Amino acid sequence: MEKTVLQSINLIKYFNDPVRVQVLKSVSVSVNQGDFVAITGKSGCGKSTLLYILSTMDTDYEGDLLIDGDIMRGKSEAELARIRNEKIGFVFQFHYLLNEFSTLKNVMLPGLKLQQYPEKEVEHRALERLKMLDIEHLALKKANQLSGGEKQRVAIARALINDPLIIMGDEPTGNLDKKNSDIVFDIFKRLAEEYNQTLLIVTHDDEFAKNTHRIIEMADGRIV
Repeated sequence: MEKTVLQSINLIKYFNDPVRVQVLKSVSVSVNQGDFVAITGKSGCGKSTLLYILSTMDTDYEGDLLIDGDIMRGKSEAELARIRNEKIGFVFQFHYLLNEFSTLKNVMLPGLKLQQYPEKEVEHRALERLKMLDIEHLALKKANQLSGGEKQRVAIARALINDPLIIMGDEPTGNLDKKNSDIVFDIFKRLAEEYNQTLLIVTHDDEFAKNTHRIIEMADGRIV
């Protein structure tokens, strides 16, 4: 039996700006260990809103969210921050690397924040992640010296530093050309298939989505 890593039960979300609009309508999702899942749908269908709730960054919803079997409702912001840092790796459309730091230091940051390992060990783990993605030669380069494709690979290494239960991506190939999109896709697929890493990726890219293990298609706030 595959372990269920992430589960939502009847998620309902409203925006009140300035009128009350229902954005998510009873969305139930289940993601197992090692799944590589794409969430697709037209702009405005609710997929990014769903991802922000699933990642615990938005707590204003009805329904239930379980991460690693643990209910998120009622947890303090500090507890949620800890869960995010420990159990979720994020890869966004924009890499959010800090330009004044080296590649290595950027990858280390979430590990240093977690304070689970001494700094030397975090550095070793960061180098291992860079090796895994074939970019260890970039370790000492400043983030602003990297190409767009390299930055996104560094962002993936950073997402892996704390051995997250799940990696969540919001349009991680949205800013990349075809060649670099393919590289990022291949990394994700390898993480799922070789390392049993769980991935949940919001994407507009149909080509990307159709090569994942499973597609969750959304329309008008529902899963279709």
